[in-house]
Amino acid sequence: MEIQWLNGQYPEDKRIFDSQMEVYEWTNSLYPDFSNCLFREINVGYGTPDEKVIDYLTELLPQWADYLNVEVIVHKDKIKEDGKNVYRIWTSKVEKFEGY
Repeated sequence: MEIQWLNGQYPEDKRIFDSQMEVYEWTNSLYPDFSNCLFREINVGYGTPDEKVIDYLTELLPQWADYLNVEVIVHKDKIKEDGKNVYRIWTSKVEKFEGY
């Protein structure tokens, strides 16, 4: 499965935010990047050392997809990169069943 990873474009991608308000503002600012991929039905993902960002994206991604009339499955995991935790979230398209 090919995923368009959005992290790495902004300095905030590696930041651990101090407050929930900062996390909320940052995740909402990612909407144009995510929506561009979701609208074109491209699997899209984001990785960050801040688990709070992933928690917000877990709520927002299904809402954004619904708004764009796209069905997706949201996946999450945690990996080690250079000895540090990186939390990741990504989408995959829902395969539509074509009956007989």
